Parts: sequence; structure tokens; C-alpha cells
Amino acid sequence: MTDRPCLFVTRRLPQAVMEFAHSRFRCTSNPQDRPLCKEEIIEGAQGCQALLCLLTDTVDSEVIEALPGLRVISNYAVGFDNIDLDAATRRGIPVCNTPGVLTSATADLTWALILAVSRRIPEADRYVRAGSFQGWDPLLMLGRELSGRALGIVGMGRIGRAVAKRAQGFDMRILYSKRTPLPPEEALPQAEHVSFEALLGESDIVSLHLPYSEQVHHLIDARALQTMKPGAILINTARGALIDEQALVEALKKRELAGAGLDVYEHEPAVHPGLHDLDRVVLAPHIGSATVEAREKMGFMAAENALAVLQGGQAHSIANPQVLDSKT
Repeated sequence: MTDRPCLFVTRRLPQAVMEFAHSRFRCTSNPQDRPLCKEEIIEGAQGCQALLCLLTDTVDSEVIEALPGLRVISNYAVGFDNIDLDAATRRGIPVCNTPGVLTSATADLTWALILAVSRRIPEADRYVRAGSFQGWDPLLMLGRELSGRALGIVGMGRIGRAVAKRAQGFDMRILYSKRTPLPPEEALPQAEHVSFEALLGESDIVSLHLPYSEQVHHLIDARALQTMKPGAILINTARGALIDEQALVEALKKRELAGAGLDVYEHEPAVHPGLHDLDRVVLAPHIGSATVEAREKMGFMAAENALAVLQGGQAHSIANPQVLDSKT
């Protein structure tokens, strides 16, 4: 079919997704197994009506203005802070994202980090591999049980609620901070809405699940870390810039916190100096959605979003729906 719209994909996605994209679009994709710079995105997407990009791609006003034929930007992610939403809206270009499909995968990884830090799993693994294990010892690698402890969830969206539901199986007290309490149809009976300061002061584990914006840049700063309970654990599977990483390093070195589990970093792929050197920090390479199921669902949704916009249909999720209102 020669009338299929043109789509540029900025990074190789799961095979099933690429096959779907080729069946619905005149699809071209990044031949390099690495993120593209802005100039490469502009070159690759010239003449295309649709751009399927990743959170690691910078799609700013320069990119958007250099692609006059662009009619839709579909982000392979829940967040879209890599895209200049205002510039896209000025051009009347819908920006789509992929919420919902990675909820379970990210909630599972959050719990993997909670357990890994609480029970010192990576540290114990390194200990055995180094040949240091000499047999059972009553004081060896003592961790912490979760039952009866307080889990504080900052940001109670889909992923935050999924994390809270899993906490019920561990018999934990659940606190959450959000501008307004959850409506009754979304609320969990065991979850208590508290202020951010109260959550920090009362939680044994603080887990971040809110989108990034300038208003929450370094939400967890030196002051917030000092407010946390001595011996608490900090988990971040949301956005790296929510944490002042230097302040975190200092708090961990002083043993003010028991540990941290991080899947995201402020200046990815760089990891802040000092984090590598701390035994009780578990570092993951941004794999919150890294399951076969989640990554395929994300890809199908991203491609379907682009196709729906180009065909005048309804996309699964649009970050700037006002552009559609202006066209009706």
C-alpha cells in the first residue's frame, strides 16, 4: 500500500512491535543501537507524519519546527518531559504516551528493590561470589523484616496504588502523600493520606511514584532526608531528578539512612559519584518497565496512538488533548 503514513522510530523496539509498525506504516527506524542526537532525529524523520520516540530522545522546539510534515508525536513511555509540549501544542501536534501498560512491571521492580535493600541481597551475592562465605553465622548480613513497618508512597497514581496493593501482602502500614486524597472508588482501605512531611517522618520505606516537573525538582533534598526516620530506606523508580543525589550520598555515608534502591538517575546514563561505592545502595539500569509483556504493550500502544491520530480516531492517551479540540 502506497498510501500508508510514514513513521520514524528512534530506537529498535521488540520484534513484534516492529512487525506491527511495518504492517501499518511506511516505517523507517534508527539503524544504530544507541540513542540519536537531535540532528539525527530530524534527519531520520524528514517527510514523516509520525514520530515514535523514547524518553531518552530530546524532542524540543528545534526538532519540532524542523519537521514541517509532522502530525503526531508518540512517546514510548508514560512520562513526556523529553518533549517540548508547548512547542508541539503551538504546532497543533498531539503528543501521545503509554500509561497503564507498565504499571505491574514497575510496581514489581519497586518491590524487588525494597526487598533487595531490606535483606541486603546484592551485598550478600557479592559476599558469596568473593569466596567470603564460611558458613552460617548468627550475625551475618542482618537485614530488616517488612511486616508491621510503614511504607510511604509519594504520588498515588496507577503505579503507586499497585505498589500499595502489594504492600498489603506484607502486612505493612501504608501512608501516601498526594495533593488531594484519592476518591472513594480508587482509595485503598488500608492506605492513609498524610502530608509529605508526615510521610517522611513516619515511614520506614519511602518510595517515589510521581511524574517529574520543575516544581518537584530535588523534592528529596538534604532537608527531606534529615526529616526521614533514622534507618529508613529510599526507593526511586520514577525520575532521577526527584532526588538531590549528592545529598543522598552524604546521608548514606553518615548512616542516616539504612539504604536506597534506585532505578533512575538525574543525569542518565551517568550515575552520581559515590553511589557506586556504597554497599547498601542497589542500582538498577532504568528497568522499571523491562518485562517482555510491558515493553511489547508499550510499543503496540505507541504505534496505535500514532495511527489513531493520523486516521482521525481516538488515541489511548494524549498529553495535550486541547490540540484536538482546536481542530473540531
